[in-house]
Amino acid sequence: MNLRIWFRAALAFGCLAFVCCAHSAAQQANEPQDTAPRLEVNVNRVLVPVVVRNKQGHAVGDLKREDFEVFDNDKPRPVSGFTVETRGMTLKSAEDSAAIGTPPPVPANASPQTTGLPDRIVVFLFDDMHFNAEDLAYAKRAGVKALGEALGGSSVAAVASTSGKTNSGLTRDRDKLQSAIMGLFPRQTGKSDCPDISYYQADLMLNKHDPTASADALAQTLNCNPGIDPQRDVTIAQRLAESAAKRALSNGALDIQQTFAIFAEIVRRMGPLPGQRTLILVSSGFPVLEQDSRTAESRIMDQAAQSNVTISAIDARGLYTTALTASDDTHNVPVLTKGELHASAMREAENVMSELADGTGGTFFHNSNDLDAGFKSVAEAAEVVYVLELSLDGVKPDGTYHRLKVKVDREGLQLQARRGYFMPRPEKGKK
Repeated sequence: MNLRIWFRAALAFGCLAFVCCAHSAAQQANEPQDTAPRLEVNVNRVLVPVVVRNKQGHAVGDLKREDFEVFDNDKPRPVSGFTVETRGMTLKSAEDSAAIGTPPPVPANASPQTTGLPDRIVVFLFDDMHFNAEDLAYAKRAGVKALGEALGGSSVAAVASTSGKTNSGLTRDRDKLQSAIMGLFPRQTGKSDCPDISYYQADLMLNKHDPTASADALAQTLNCNPGIDPQRDVTIAQRLAESAAKRALSNGALDIQQTFAIFAEIVRRMGPLPGQRTLILVSSGFPVLEQDSRTAESRIMDQAAQSNVTISAIDARGLYTTALTASDDTHNVPVLTKGELHASAMREAENVMSELADGTGGTFFHNSNDLDAGFKSVAEAAEVVYVLELSLDGVKPDGTYHRLKVKVDREGLQLQARRGYFMPRPEKGKK
């Protein structure tokens, strides 16, 4: 990649702010059902990045295709393509040169001094759509401190947000990046409906028929409507609770689709850039529950693997507790069952961060209040990532999740690999 191409790519990434803002404006101008962003899914393979470390935690870089075994829903699957990615460059064997379709490796004698290209691209993506004010305040302070580490050498960085309201563009200007971080604020209004049913709870109620979730919604509805007699009018209360759950499910699904659309756009724009390419997601987490969202998540992992983009994540909640606090209104629901619902929602919210990190060779930092250490640990991509390609020819497109298990024929090694993929059904009208 020459200098002209680099500047063109950097300019395209900087224009992402316009793309995201225009996308947000379109959401406000139209009904949600008409503006849900759609990711094109036309998949005939799945890419499985694998990071292998020894007992000392050091990357192992001498493995070959035949050293790996992959199991799809506990059944062995052949590896149809094999690539070794190291420090932002791609090394391929002759037989696999066309398998992944990434650009040719940078010549070993190329140097930043002669090309003028950055050796590392770091994009901090703050999930302002799902932050609360307290988590974002901690994340902002730690993020500002992390800028010095991110801008070492010839690195460039950018600060963006999932709402599309913040985008610094790629720059080495620390003041500009700091200003972008400090200008972030949570998009959650702090106001809640009554009954206050989350996307996660709505999914439990309507799709999984969970009695605890339904009991909580009913208790909330009665608490919100003191004029409803809990004995005589229970059917009315149940209908109101179900109606609120349907709204929460629809709005939650749209929110996740829009979040993943931003992810996909940023990963796509990072693809042509030189050097190591690391996307750092800083979030309080969000649940990924339905087929369309699972498909979008799988597609982003494939896109990141193909573009040699590492996604790492920081759980901004720190060392959180799943126990109820005095401020949590149980609405006459037994504390035990209400607490179980709360705890499972908290755990579900972090799964997407863990899956994106494992699925792209990144690092997931969580269960710690030391966010300074978190930013330091995720800023550097793994030295060596093996990308295994699995052909999907013959795999039934039945809309199911496929669990993946990767093994290495060598003792004493630790593996981090993609956990699975979602095989979407064909779109209506398409064969």
